[in-house]
Amino acid sequence: MATNLLSAAECKNATSNGAGIRKLHDGDGLYLWVYQDGRKYWRMRYWQASKEKSLSLGVYPKVSLSDARKKRDELRQQLQADLDPSAERKAANLRKKLAAENSFEAVAREWYGKQVHTWVSHHASDVKRRLESNIFPTLGKRPVGEIEAPELLQAIRKIEARGAYDLAHRVLQVCGQVFRYGIATGRCSRNLSTDLRGALTPHKKQHQSAVRSEELPELLRAIAGYDEIGDKQTRLALQLLAQTFVRTNELIGAEWVEFDLDNALWVIPAERMKMKAEHIVPLSKQALPMLAELKEISSGSRFVFPGRNRDKPISNNTMLFALYRLGYKGKMTGHGFRAVASTILNETGFNPDVIERQLAHCERNEVRGAYNRAEYLPERKRMMQHWADYLDGLAHGANVLPLHGKVA
Repeated sequence: MATNLLSAAECKNATSNGAGIRKLHDGDGLYLWVYQDGRKYWRMRYWQASKEKSLSLGVYPKVSLSDARKKRDELRQQLQADLDPSAERKAANLRKKLAAENSFEAVAREWYGKQVHTWVSHHASDVKRRLESNIFPTLGKRPVGEIEAPELLQAIRKIEARGAYDLAHRVLQVCGQVFRYGIATGRCSRNLSTDLRGALTPHKKQHQSAVRSEELPELLRAIAGYDEIGDKQTRLALQLLAQTFVRTNELIGAEWVEFDLDNALWVIPAERMKMKAEHIVPLSKQALPMLAELKEISSGSRFVFPGRNRDKPISNNTMLFALYRLGYKGKMTGHGFRAVASTILNETGFNPDVIERQLAHCERNEVRGAYNRAEYLPERKRMMQHWADYLDGLAHGANVLPLHGKVA
């Protein structure tokens, strides 16, 4: 049992008395080192294998006298068990370091760094935000190999509690990819996301709103008159989106260097495509004058659709809100033009492979997909001109009927 020599008042008022370091003994190896500049540190002196050793127990007054005595007693218990407190501390620090390196957050960020170059920027931002907002605050510091299914479920159910059922499923899917990466790199042995199958609230996947084929003429005529309630650039953006049926973010991020107007081609670089493969969009005769108007509107900006800041494009919501103003809220989105085009072109009789290639959907054979940017290009050119002529006819009230049978 230690014979305590110091009092709380003595610790508080202690000075070095002019010495570089003054060592005040509290019994059983515990000392308060008092420096000339007023700093005070707790240290424990002990013997191990006939060698004198010393171990820091913290800074006074952050570590009080009573706290220092508790630490000393714990270390003496290790000595009685023939353990070296210094070695035990190093081992504990190493375990903490390994736990930090193998925490869910560390593994997730490592996995993210491996994947991010394969994603478009908005998807990369979504994945990062989902982890940082929903998972890291509760599970981020936990070693990935020690997390249990109920812990993960509790984190996911916090998302469900907000009514965000679709997001909950998406976050769980991302966590599953992190666990799979953890397994591959030897940091964990189980993918907990598979243990939670059936534990989440079912959700109905929401498809992007799109008008039916028979509603398309009225929509096209509404867009043609958008200048009366909005601006010409947005009207042209909607018309060009209908003509090309690219993804909305692919259109608004378009730069003039991507266009070969002499050959009526728009080449979207791989880094802007969802599937990270360069994509060719044949331009119809109707699209070229639209681009000429947009060139004048863009006033020297590198973007085809510059925003108020000419160094940035218009926002993702510009066309969506324009559709709202036209009375199509909940009825049509920018992505809806892709669905409408796919439906009508398939009904028309175009080769499904040609349609899918122009929609830039994922190649089943990824090796083959790396070399097919111009695949079916003559057929695609013919199809895109047919589509533009078809839209023209609808917009002007002609009784245009789809052609049945194979046309490409």
